[in-house]
Amino acid sequence: MTQSKNKRLIDQPSGYLLTGSILAFLIAFSPYLFYLYEIFPDGPVWENSFFTYESLYYQSVLAAAWTYLGKITPLFLLLIWFFTCKHWWYHVILVPIGMYTYQILSTFYEDVYRMVDPMDTNQLIYLAPFFICILVIVYLVRVQIFDRIYGIDLSELNETDVTVFSKAMSTNEQKEVDEVRNQGFNFRPEPTEDYYRKL
Repeated sequence: MTQSKNKRLIDQPSGYLLTGSILAFLIAFSPYLFYLYEIFPDGPVWENSFFTYESLYYQSVLAAAWTYLGKITPLFLLLIWFFTCKHWWYHVILVPIGMYTYQILSTFYEDVYRMVDPMDTNQLIYLAPFFICILVIVYLVRVQIFDRIYGIDLSELNETDVTVFSKAMSTNEQKEVDEVRNQGFNFRPEPTEDYYRKL
């Protein structure tokens, strides 16, 4: 069986090697992505043949580029992680992706319109509904995985009447609990043969 598997891998060109090589190159390129800010001018205006950019908040295109690339680089790495992650919890990576995206947009808005808005200081308030939605999705995925692994039928839980106040213990178990409560919490039963059998 392993020979047929190996033969299939040798005969059929694998796209995994190419994809992995591209991803490895992109991750290795990320420090160079960050240091691209050094090519921008240190003045308040950057003119080229396509557009003119004026930095109103930072008063320096170099400082603005340093700020943008300081947020774009981790966002870039998080996006690679999100699209290549095979774990069941990969949706949680959307939380820092959302945070960095929000910070980039608010930084750009402040620099272009020179409005010091407390958008970046209160970002947790604005992003809280997004975080809650992602956590709900991750929890639902987790429940579905546990349902498949352990074979729990979730529809049975909805049909049964289970409450906090329902009588879950038998009368013998309830008597044992009452006896322990009456004797105090420092009570330790003597190890007996029956005790070791129950373990």
